[in-house]
Amino acid sequence: MEENNISGLETENKAEDNPVAVTERKLKKGKKRWFVLAVFLLLFIFLLGGIAIGFIAGGISRQVWSDSLNRKWSQLFPGNKKEPAVLKQQIIEDDSAVIDVVEKNSPAVVSIVISKNVVGGNSLFGNDFNFPGFFDNNSNGTTPDSGANPQKQKVGGGSGFIITADGMIVTNKHVMVDKNAEYAVVTSDGKEYPAKFLAADPVNDIAIIKIEGTNFPTLNLGDSDVIKIGQTVIAIGNSLGEFSNTVSKGIVSGLGRSLTASGGIGQAERLNNIIQTDAAINPGNSGGPLLNINGEVIGVNVAMAQGAQSIGFAIPSNQIKRVIDQVKTTGKISSPYLGVRYVEIDDTIKKEFNFAYGYGVLIVRGDTVTDFAVIPGSPADKAGLMENDVILEINAVKIDKKNSLGDIIAKNNVGDTVKLKVWHKGDIKEVMVKLMERN
Repeated sequence: MEENNISGLETENKAEDNPVAVTERKLKKGKKRWFVLAVFLLLFIFLLGGIAIGFIAGGISRQVWSDSLNRKWSQLFPGNKKEPAVLKQQIIEDDSAVIDVVEKNSPAVVSIVISKNVVGGNSLFGNDFNFPGFFDNNSNGTTPDSGANPQKQKVGGGSGFIITADGMIVTNKHVMVDKNAEYAVVTSDGKEYPAKFLAADPVNDIAIIKIEGTNFPTLNLGDSDVIKIGQTVIAIGNSLGEFSNTVSKGIVSGLGRSLTASGGIGQAERLNNIIQTDAAINPGNSGGPLLNINGEVIGVNVAMAQGAQSIGFAIPSNQIKRVIDQVKTTGKISSPYLGVRYVEIDDTIKKEFNFAYGYGVLIVRGDTVTDFAVIPGSPADKAGLMENDVILEINAVKIDKKNSLGDIIAKNNVGDTVKLKVWHKGDIKEVMVKLMERN
């Protein structure tokens, strides 16, 4: 029995050691392992695919939602495609910029108080000195009352801004028009200083005054040649002569405007190439700054259109830089002049005189004997210009509505030599003229 058992075991071991059987078993095990790996690989691929499809679907959903929101927002606010959050942020940034400009620059804006001896009662703006619809001083006072004694009273107000730390101030010439009045400057902190008149520009409505002191806050002049229609501007001034440092915000509404500003006491002045703005400018704002969003002065508020709404005007900063520099260095304003009486060439004059040019100015005599076409002893007289000559260009710049003769001359200094292109009796010639100081 034991031998048989041993014999059986030996037979079984021999069967297990058979190479063919071993190989078959290994192949079966290998197939199982590859099958498991293939299943796991397919599951992994399916998982990645599901994640990718989920991201894509989510992105599409978000885009569809965003597009839907934008469409609804556009319907509510046509032309504005920004989402509410973006718009809100933009509004906050815009307000913050304006607030920053006002906070930094208001201390350099001053109120000008005009006082004089008047008899009887007084209404501050009863007889305003008005540039079209403008304010500025009631220099006429009120109807005298023979039974009363003259009393010093406030009769007007204006604005200005400090340009040097020692108290030099820019304002309008028409604010300082009454030689019999007294002028005081009130700073933003309520301190009052007597004002000393330094100089007035004979061409532009600009005056320079001064107060005594040190370390005053100042404003910087910007480049008015680069401003654009539609850009934000801020006006600060003594509105109605009562509300100092009043702030108004608007845009540049137009450039290169020209108008004649006339006052209630018989004064008038031609303003050329000035800025139009819809920022609220009220009586009392004369001489105050018009600022850009960087806090730079790009204009000096000068007038508003009478009977209109939101139509104000400012003298561009580049027109006053030369004036300020002259006063700083010489203490006065020296303005060059040519010395001719003229009319601008238009279609009617061109046709009447059979001119070949539709631009330039015609030198003409005035209505009286003393209204010479060419002022005796003037630069034009010394250069040989004559009545009926037509000045076409100055320093290669055509004289037209955009570039008036006065504006071109004003850009030069006393003593400069300019080249004129002149039509003289049918011939074109060049004339060199040395500019002299206007008396």
